[in-house]
Amino acid sequence: MNKKVDLLKGHIFTSLTELAFPIMISALIQMAYNLTDMAWIGIAGAPAVAAVGAGGMYVWLSQGVVALAKMGGQVKVAHALGGDRKEEAAVYASGALQLGLLFSVLFGALCVFGAKPLIGFFGLSDRLIMENARAYLRITCGLIVFSFMNVILTGILTAMGDSRTPLKANTIGMVLNMILDPFLIFGAGPVKGFGVSGAAAATVIAQAVVTLVFLNAVRKDRLVFDKVRLIKKVPADYMKSMIRIGFPASVQNLIYTSISMIITRFVAEFGDTAVAVLRVGGQIESISWMTADGFAGAINSFVGQNYGAKQYTRVKKGYFTAAAVMFFWGLFCTFLLIAFPKQIFGLFIHEADVIPMGVRYLVILGVSQMFMCVELTTVGALSGLGKTLLSSVISIVFTSARIPLAMFLGSTALGLDGIWWAFSISSILKGILFFLCFIIVSRRLDGYQEKFFL
Repeated sequence: MNKKVDLLKGHIFTSLTELAFPIMISALIQMAYNLTDMAWIGIAGAPAVAAVGAGGMYVWLSQGVVALAKMGGQVKVAHALGGDRKEEAAVYASGALQLGLLFSVLFGALCVFGAKPLIGFFGLSDRLIMENARAYLRITCGLIVFSFMNVILTGILTAMGDSRTPLKANTIGMVLNMILDPFLIFGAGPVKGFGVSGAAAATVIAQAVVTLVFLNAVRKDRLVFDKVRLIKKVPADYMKSMIRIGFPASVQNLIYTSISMIITRFVAEFGDTAVAVLRVGGQIESISWMTADGFAGAINSFVGQNYGAKQYTRVKKGYFTAAAVMFFWGLFCTFLLIAFPKQIFGLFIHEADVIPMGVRYLVILGVSQMFMCVELTTVGALSGLGKTLLSSVISIVFTSARIPLAMFLGSTALGLDGIWWAFSISSILKGILFFLCFIIVSRRLDGYQEKFFL
């Protein structure tokens, strides 16, 4: 069976869902991957969760760094393949992988040698929590190369219409992580567990295996990867083109994570336990945003290839189909978070005094899930057109608004709940604005002018 989906012909819903379904399953697997970590760490108690939450913020930040290579490579590979330029696609793939390797070395070194001030930023009060957070940071980010390679390879394969290989690789990684987590965190028999450091080690080992699975798969490819040359210099104009596409998306992700880190510091003022609630709540909420982000990867490749082939009507229909699917998925997630918050949160945090805080988090964030899903889907579509700057400007402006909004609402009688409402309100506004933005952009596609696309 052919792993690659033809995105240029056939029924739009069928083509889109055939590509998107494995990506969504991969996203759910990644979610299970993260929740498995959280479930085992939760058994160790809220302080351990807080340590993973602080150290994990820099893992999240790293995704903004690799987004430049991933987004630039995915979009340009899709454009090249849409125009039947396979050699060009391979050059872009080579450049994306080279950038990813460089960024992983630089980011890893920063986290290993700068762990103390990086964790100190959050203002945590417990010495053991800070030590565990630094250990988690050094392990997960010091070996971030595997995560970076997996992200970039996923992007390139998705641009090629192959979403099944990432699904297979991530499934293997999740199963391995589930096996390693309890053993490395708590130990077994005479083997002593490593606690938070064990959770970090389990994650890195699983990611390394995922990378090996990817490499084994792509060495058999005869469309793009057989022409990829990692040690060959990529022409400057190719690199500039990828950076032009990927830089806004990277800045957007970095700023978004930085804003979340600043707000995490606000949250820490309500106690270290509040940081644990933020960490667990965010992981639970990932049931919607990780799935939507996965679907956004599919619509990115769909739009990118059809834009490259100048099939603009198909671009529009593909987007509206994807937006509708994700809106209803968001509604389903809203129902889960509002109807069963205590049951869901109680799976990960077991202290009775912490659970009510987590319940309020899930209910408040549950209000905005469908809007967040539409936002992420639209970002994927606009990025497929190469219009990453517009997406970044909108996202940065409205996500930045969370800081003053959180400061204001957090100082009212709402307290910590005010910070959660700042998250939810901004997501609702972004979802509406992004949808309206694509409608405006789509009306001008048929009369496309190069200068219009930022």
